[in-house]
Amino acid sequence: MEIPQVEAFLAVGTFGGFRRAAEALRLTQPAVSARIRALEGSLNVRLFERGAHGLALSAAGRALRPHAEQLLRAVALARQAVHDLRPASGGALQIAAVLSICTYLLPDVLKRFQAAYPKVLITVRSGHSKEVLEMVLRAEAEIGLARSLHHPEVETLSLRDDPLVLVARPAAWPERERRARLEEVADRPLVFFDRGSSDWTLTHGLFRRAGLVPNVALEVETIETAKRMVERGVGFAFLPHLAVGRELRRRTLAAIEIVDAEPISRSLDVIHPRARPLSGEARALLGVLRSTLSAVGGRVSARRRARAGRA
Repeated sequence: MEIPQVEAFLAVGTFGGFRRAAEALRLTQPAVSARIRALEGSLNVRLFERGAHGLALSAAGRALRPHAEQLLRAVALARQAVHDLRPASGGALQIAAVLSICTYLLPDVLKRFQAAYPKVLITVRSGHSKEVLEMVLRAEAEIGLARSLHHPEVETLSLRDDPLVLVARPAAWPERERRARLEEVADRPLVFFDRGSSDWTLTHGLFRRAGLVPNVALEVETIETAKRMVERGVGFAFLPHLAVGRELRRRTLAAIEIVDAEPISRSLDVIHPRARPLSGEARALLGVLRSTLSAVGGRVSARRRARAGRA
């Protein structure tokens, strides 16, 4: 069993086919097929089978998958251990992040980081999740920050959940009645952002699964524009909690709980290549990220407990 074979196995399992796995690994499709055949030959089992919906893991493949993931994590740790013995890097750190994280999380994180590591030069590039992934895979960024992003060539560390919250101006919905059925919400004027993005798709999917057509008052490009429209009373919007947490705490926006639908939630993730160990600067940034999010979470929990006590 060789590491490239295991990487190919996880790629095919993740993407459900040889063509997309080959694109992700930047290999030819025959090369990926050859690695899978070699792995199956060494184990004397079939790892994939064709079903009604295409290629899927066989029982042997399902049994192998957690061990394959563990193996690649162990390889990454081994590379990191060797890398840590080398002299420190030149003190530069390249970050790729989706725009919402650049706007609402990184300013606090980088302020803390630069206070502790003033000599580290930081470069931040933004893009959609797919662009963040590509920048990390092409070594244009050492780490990427996105939501719910997984790929066989990267290690994904989930920092916390970031739900999409239905928000409105406080005056638009009485405080004691901020619970609603999805059908009620569908009739209200709604502001959507970033057509075709995963957030846009998730929000529209919420209504589609319930057989409802949302009342689209406005479509805008960015989360920040959507938030400003809600603040000015144009309509309601499903926005990431990361983007509206401060407004909810200050009560300039209000969250409305939907009682008959599953919450829409994604995770805030850090990604980095399995094959390239992290620098000391990158690991220090991860520590600051965790502490910043933990501090924000602690403040929110304290306010919730205080409100519950007053109630």
